[in-house]
Amino acid sequence: MHEISLCLSTIELIEQQARQHGARRVTAVWLEIGALSCIEEHALRFSFASASRRTLAEGCQLHLSVQPARAWCWDCSASIVIERHNEACPHCGSHVLRIESGESLRLKQLEVE
Repeated sequence: MHEISLCLSTIELIEQQARQHGARRVTAVWLEIGALSCIEEHALRFSFASASRRTLAEGCQLHLSVQPARAWCWDCSASIVIERHNEACPHCGSHVLRIESGESLRLKQLEVE
């Protein structure tokens, strides 16, 4: 369960940003999850609630969105959308892919008071 360590790092970033902008409280957080990030939504929500206790983000709304992953096919030179690791290129069937995006967790937006 790597979600708790991700949430601890995210809360640290959220608090840093909130304090830089003079916020007293964070009311909402928007996170973007890459389709290949191996992050479980339920575990992320549970970990976020735990990690945010006694911080500026305690009790805030958590909005999650899953972003599709993109890969480059070395055999047919196409940029493709994939949903999981070891997926074949839908154009040529090759498994020689370079993942370009979809493995990250991003803090997209904060709402503060």
